Amino acid sequence: MDSSEEEDEFFDAPDILAEPPCEEGNTSVSQQPDYIPPPAEVTVLHVGDQTVSLSFAPSGSSVRCKLHIDYTCETHRGNVITADDDPVDVEGLSPGTEYKFSIKRITESGNQSEATSVSVFTEPAPPVLVTVSDISSDSLSLQWEPPAGEVESFIVSCSSEGETVQELTTDTHSVTFTSLRPGVCYSVSVSAQLKTGTTSKPAVTSVKTKTDQESLLEDIGLKQHGSEKLSLRKLLEIDKNTITDSPLKCKSDIPWYFLKKLMMVNVTARKVKCSSICESNCDDASKTTEVDFDDLFNSSNTDDMINPLDIITALFLCSDGFVQQEMALKMSMCQFSVPLLLPNCDTKQCTLMLWAMRDIVKKYRPEHLLESKGFTEERIVHSELPMVSFVRLGECSMSKSQILNKLLSSSEQYHDTFVHRDMECGDSPRRISNGLTEMTWYLPCGNTNMDIFGKPVAIANLHGDISSFEPQYSFLCQTSAAVFVFFDHLDPECEILTNQNHKAQIFLVGSNDSKNNKSLNALKTVVAKLGLKKNNILIKTKQTNDADFVQCLRKTVSDVVENPKMKMPIEQMVDIAHELGILVDEDSPECQAGKQKADAITTEIEDMLKYKEDQLPLQGQIWKDLTCLEKEEFRLRKVGSENIEQYKSDLQEQREQLRKKQNSYDMSPAMSCFINAISSPGAERCYFLKWMRMNLDNVSHIKLSGLREQYKEKCKDSEKKEEIKEIDRQLSNSSLGTEHFFREMGQIYEASLSLPETDPSRQQLQHLPKLCAQLLLDGFPLELVDGDASNIPLRWVSDVLSQLNDSASPKNKILVVTVLGVQSTGKSTLLNTMFGVQFAVSSGRCTRGAFMLLIKVNEDMKTILNCDFMVIIDTEGLKSPELAQLDNSHEHDNELATLVVGLSDITIINIAMENSTEMKDILQIVVHAFLRMKEVGKKPKCQFVHQNVSDVSAHEKNLRDRKLLLQQLNEMTQAAAKMEKKDENKSFTDVMEYSADTGNCYVPGLWNGNPPMAPVNAGYSEAVYELKKNIIQQLGKCQSSANNILEFREWMTSLWNAVKHENFIFSFRNSLVADAYIRLCTECNKWEWEFKKEMYTWVTNAETRIKNFGTVAANPDISDMTEFLSQLKSEAVTVLCQGETKMLDNLKEYFKQTEGHVYLVEGYREEFSNSAKSLRREMERSISNQLTAAADIRRGMTELDQIKENHTKEIENEVTKLIEKCRKKKVQMTDTELDKEFDKMWSQTLNKLSFSKQKATDVFTRVSHYLRANVSHKGSHVSEMLTKTNLKACGLKPFKYTAEGLYNKAKHTVCKWLKYEDHVMAAQKMADSIIDAVTQSVKEKMERKQNYHDTYIQEILYIIDKKLQNNNNVKTDIEFEVSLKQHICGSAAREFLKMQGDFIEANDPYRCLLKNKEKFCTDFQDVFHKRDQCQKKADEFTNKCLKPAVEEFVNRFLGPDIIGEMLTKEQFSTRISFQYSILLDLLSKDDFKKYLDYIQSYEDYVKTWILQKIEEHFSCVSSHKFEDRHVQSSINSINDAINKAKTEKRGNLKTFIQDIRKELDDKLVISQEALGAFMVLNNADQEQFARLLTVSVQRMGETIREEFKESTFETKLKRLRLKPQNELFNRVIGCGKQCPFCGVPCEAGGNDHTEHFASLHRPQGFGTWRYSRTGKLVTDICSSLVNSDIEFICNVKEKKTHPYKRYKEIYPDWRILPDGSLDASDYWKYVMTTYNPEFAKAYRAEKADIPSSWENINNEQAKASIQESFNMK
Repeated sequence: MDSSEEEDEFFDAPDILAEPPCEEGNTSVSQQPDYIPPPAEVTVLHVGDQTVSLSFAPSGSSVRCKLHIDYTCETHRGNVITADDDPVDVEGLSPGTEYKFSIKRITESGNQSEATSVSVFTEPAPPVLVTVSDISSDSLSLQWEPPAGEVESFIVSCSSEGETVQELTTDTHSVTFTSLRPGVCYSVSVSAQLKTGTTSKPAVTSVKTKTDQESLLEDIGLKQHGSEKLSLRKLLEIDKNTITDSPLKCKSDIPWYFLKKLMMVNVTARKVKCSSICESNCDDASKTTEVDFDDLFNSSNTDDMINPLDIITALFLCSDGFVQQEMALKMSMCQFSVPLLLPNCDTKQCTLMLWAMRDIVKKYRPEHLLESKGFTEERIVHSELPMVSFVRLGECSMSKSQILNKLLSSSEQYHDTFVHRDMECGDSPRRISNGLTEMTWYLPCGNTNMDIFGKPVAIANLHGDISSFEPQYSFLCQTSAAVFVFFDHLDPECEILTNQNHKAQIFLVGSNDSKNNKSLNALKTVVAKLGLKKNNILIKTKQTNDADFVQCLRKTVSDVVENPKMKMPIEQMVDIAHELGILVDEDSPECQAGKQKADAITTEIEDMLKYKEDQLPLQGQIWKDLTCLEKEEFRLRKVGSENIEQYKSDLQEQREQLRKKQNSYDMSPAMSCFINAISSPGAERCYFLKWMRMNLDNVSHIKLSGLREQYKEKCKDSEKKEEIKEIDRQLSNSSLGTEHFFREMGQIYEASLSLPETDPSRQQLQHLPKLCAQLLLDGFPLELVDGDASNIPLRWVSDVLSQLNDSASPKNKILVVTVLGVQSTGKSTLLNTMFGVQFAVSSGRCTRGAFMLLIKVNEDMKTILNCDFMVIIDTEGLKSPELAQLDNSHEHDNELATLVVGLSDITIINIAMENSTEMKDILQIVVHAFLRMKEVGKKPKCQFVHQNVSDVSAHEKNLRDRKLLLQQLNEMTQAAAKMEKKDENKSFTDVMEYSADTGNCYVPGLWNGNPPMAPVNAGYSEAVYELKKNIIQQLGKCQSSANNILEFREWMTSLWNAVKHENFIFSFRNSLVADAYIRLCTECNKWEWEFKKEMYTWVTNAETRIKNFGTVAANPDISDMTEFLSQLKSEAVTVLCQGETKMLDNLKEYFKQTEGHVYLVEGYREEFSNSAKSLRREMERSISNQLTAAADIRRGMTELDQIKENHTKEIENEVTKLIEKCRKKKVQMTDTELDKEFDKMWSQTLNKLSFSKQKATDVFTRVSHYLRANVSHKGSHVSEMLTKTNLKACGLKPFKYTAEGLYNKAKHTVCKWLKYEDHVMAAQKMADSIIDAVTQSVKEKMERKQNYHDTYIQEILYIIDKKLQNNNNVKTDIEFEVSLKQHICGSAAREFLKMQGDFIEANDPYRCLLKNKEKFCTDFQDVFHKRDQCQKKADEFTNKCLKPAVEEFVNRFLGPDIIGEMLTKEQFSTRISFQYSILLDLLSKDDFKKYLDYIQSYEDYVKTWILQKIEEHFSCVSSHKFEDRHVQSSINSINDAINKAKTEKRGNLKTFIQDIRKELDDKLVISQEALGAFMVLNNADQEQFARLLTVSVQRMGETIREEFKESTFETKLKRLRLKPQNELFNRVIGCGKQCPFCGVPCEAGGNDHTEHFASLHRPQGFGTWRYSRTGKLVTDICSSLVNSDIEFICNVKEKKTHPYKRYKEIYPDWRILPDGSLDASDYWKYVMTTYNPEFAKAYRAEKADIPSSWENINNEQAKASIQESFNMK
């Protein structure tokens, strides 16, 4: 039992009994007294995977025993004790493991028997974690984890429907089953097997193999699109594949590669071989140099290649109806066959692809139209053509598809219409395309020498054996005129041929292999059954070559075509398909619902013109009249002598009447149906619109065909001109497309907006823009420009774009590509090819107007293009023959070109090379458009496309042509610039980004051969693809940021408003430009203020250093003031240069950014750069003057300080002597006695001191000197004038400028009484303004209480000269200038003389000594009595020396703080914001007096208003934070100085004070006089003084803070060195220029701008203008007048009249733009209407005739108008 053989035997037969051990040769065992017999007959009752059950035979012994069972395996040991003879279950064992059981009997006394052994294998456990992977159509892989135990192998079986298909035994943990059937459910089991052969229970799982279709879709990456169909929107997305040419790397790339090529109509699209396969084949061949002859004759492995038919079938199965339709259309253009019956391997059904072919339109010329040169054009599904079908029965050695290609191809040009075995990948096994029936057409061109068939014919080709595809074959037999059956061998019992209900003729086409006897007999049988004639049998023998055979086949087909027994349009095949159980793609509910709704609209159309009048009435004459009114409102061509504003008001009333007329129409039934239909769910709506387009095209085609025939007939008779003209008109008006319904919808919506907001009719239509926006997202085009009325329905398009923005946000950035070119040069085809879109190119309808279409940008391209969508705009052709007869056709072309160029980021200029005359015309139009864009700050990119250039060397050969083109462009640019009054543009590249090398693309002709059978030229597709890549790359490099949709809307609105003005006067107002300009002004103002503030701080510190020069605190290295001044001026230049550089660098960096549309204000860059340089020069001049004045004044003060110091020392010496004298008396003296002694000493000392009088400057002499120097270059007459009048006599009375001569005086008196401004009043007004400015400057200098300096009068003369120069438009003479300067200088000299006297008096040494007498006396008493002076001296030093210095410091720096605080307010950020704020404030106050002050005394009003705003602001916001900061800064500096002085430990109070002062040298100016007085008789202890001084300084800080808090803000303003109101005034007043017509102030930013402009002009009546005949105030507004033919009397040029339109000739530095909208001037219209009587009374004029429309303007509308005009959000 212990031997392995016995164990194996036992295991193999577990039920045998275990024999007890015995000695050899004995038959029994002798019984010993203590002998215990072993267990007998051990039986294994049950073996499980974790349990073994044992039983034991009775022992027969009387001794009671227990059984002790030990069991072991290699990894486990255990034991069980049980009663004798009882069965036992051993549990907790390991599966599939051999266990040895040892059983002993043990008595109660401990005696035990020998062991009986038995070996048992536990049952193995089944495998776990069984998984199935890599499931394909014919294979699957199985993996599992082995169970615990000693498993030797696994048995794996695969079964289906109870039958085992395959069974495998393996020792691995995985297995692959192959050669399975596709789409079958299999049961797979895995059992574990031990080495004994025992097997476990099986682990079972089920799996279904993929169908061939599922497998293929997964292989080529279309799995998800099996259920989620590919949409056109997804297909047209611009992704990285759009601009990459990487070869096919893997199978999943193939469908997208095919679609990419197909969408660009590239005939190479079916070449779908992966480069990896090609490379592997080459690699295999190159690895060995030995020749393997067996391998040479083996076929190459094609399993890794995908058959093109499988790709086409898969894509059609995975696409929605619209993608299928687009694919079919593009395949047809490539002359590829298109699917007629599409198989589905999964469902075993096929589908008639009627919808997919619906959009294919073919043109051809049959024989009967040969002479008339007519042609037939119709949808192919409607064409009643004979169909000839080709099928295969069984195997066939001939390639049916290749024979068909030869059949359809001319001898000159072969084309692969059908995929065949000899094409690339055509020999790959077809996996899902068997059963695919393809279709193509042969259409004659009318040339008998070229046409293969004289009549059109449809050719169908069924792939696969017809015995497997009986429905398809039956369908072809019932719809075809003939069916050609290709075969090699026939079965005589061939039921599929003989049992069909054949409506078609049957032709049998055999090969040489059909010649054997068996085949011949079968052929005879079949022919007999079918009743075929000899002509119905074609056999290709060995002697017949392909050409002869094709010729024979062609003859047979031609006979069928000439006499067809059946003609059936594809549309009529639906019933047969239904009978045969074939699905029809048009049967989908959405398609049928869309068709019904479209038919309901289009079936009503009989007379197209009448239909449009009845059903679409709003877009007819009413809309055209509205268009004319809109343009006239802007252009004012017919105003004549009428009052302009009254004329505009009348036009507005007419417009309102037309809108009322539109609203009087009820919505037509057609439009109700249309709006309901487009409100349907997504797919149904798309089907409806496609049905609508096709139906309308069909109707238009019928109508147009008839009209063309009539036109042709009438043209034969030249006398019928009127009839010809009428037909011509009908041809133009007979176009009817979906755009007309959308146009009507837009007019319905726009008309409703003229109704009250609460009107139900208006509210019911508010959803229309959202509907249209959704359609844009779905890929449908939106009409931007109405081609019939040449107008944009702005509100409609704007609201659609707003809704589009809401739907797309936040992904709403767009880039725009547009195309321009002469009509019928293939612009739409170019865009369709480039982007795969569907702009209308068929039915004889050219694009009218402009259409935009949205293409989504994929995520992977967003980082490159920085946009979310690309907008494609297709435009009406320029130089349109239909418009050429109109007078305004050139104007129309200019409008369209300007609009689309302005909207685009890149413009494609499409040029047909064969028409050079028209090319020049279009280039002239385009150059004008680009020039206008340059003027508004936009410099778009341009790409010239030269069509019909096919030579490979075109680029090189056309080098000369490109140079000639650039030369022509330059000439046109110069001509256009001259017309647009922009002569600075000399070359084409000045106005746009263009390179002669990269900016031209040469595109060959569209067709490769003669249409209609010519495919699209592959060269055309490739050239267009290169163009597309180039365009996208250029857009990716675009420095400017993409617009979002709202910005595009704003840009479009502004552009259209601009082009509505008269031709060549391009007047552009745009909120994007305005916003960019405001941001630029804001930034530049901020940099300018930072620079000015920095320089103010620097010069203030420099003045502090100058004032401290020569004291102990001064720099010991420089002792000469001249040297010090030179050093400071050098420092100033350095700091100024740094500031200027910083501003220019900021400007440079600002224009580098891509956000904020900075490129739109590029034209202002130079102005702001010049402004920065000008500011630097102005600051340098001012600072130099300030430093010079400060230095000279300091020199004078140094002398005075020395005199004062000497006097003080003399007094101190005398006081010291007096103290000694008094102490010697040794008598206690009272304070009264001491006072007497002091007074006596004081008098005696003063008598001894000498007080020389200060030398005063002769101010009048100095001022007179500088005045003469200023005007010395004006001539001798000026010198005489100065000599005649003494300067002291000038300026005593107010300045009055008087007219010369009696006539002029009388005229001036009348003008003055009428309050009409003549040149005298203008000069007086200017003089008053200059006098005010100078007075303010003099006042500021007086407040400083300094001595007079010559720089003061130099600055005054500079101010006068600058003001006169800025007002050079005011007519004055030299007498005026000299008398004004004399007046101002005389007045200023008097003030300066007084200032000098006050200064001399304040600094008189004698007076200074008297002022300090009491202090000296007190100090004398303290010293005499030996009182402690520390506290007193600490307080004195703090209050007399430090406190005034700190207060002065705060007042010097508080001004900039207040200015900085005010600049945080929007109203002071730019001049535009300031004007808006002040006008808004006037409107809110509703006070006529304020309006009058604002208009008549603008600068005074602004100054007062600014001061009020400062006071208002700081009445709410305290200035304490600024004061506290500066006070604390000073206290910190003083404490730091004290602490540092302490560390010096010099032991001398004087040096201690000097050390403190030295530390404060560059911050505080401590009075030398006060300091000298402080030091007199000062015997304070330094340490104690220092300690007490710190405390005193702290108290001083609190005192100063409290004093500032208690001071009124007005008081604070008066103390300030830099006056905030003056700085803010200078900031917002700008150049101070006012409109020469209405007087509004200039708002241009920067100080050196070359052109003045204002956002909002006002009626000229505000400027006291009145009509000479009636005396009534004028209501005309200059922003309207400049666009009219009205003239004005020019004061500048001898009172001659001059047209407003050419105002630039008189006022070249002003830019007066026409109003951007009719509501732009509502603010001033409202003001004039409200205060008409008051203004008339104030101006002594008659009340203005207020236009009726002005009276309807309310306060809110006035407010809205300034918000719009100033671009305030």
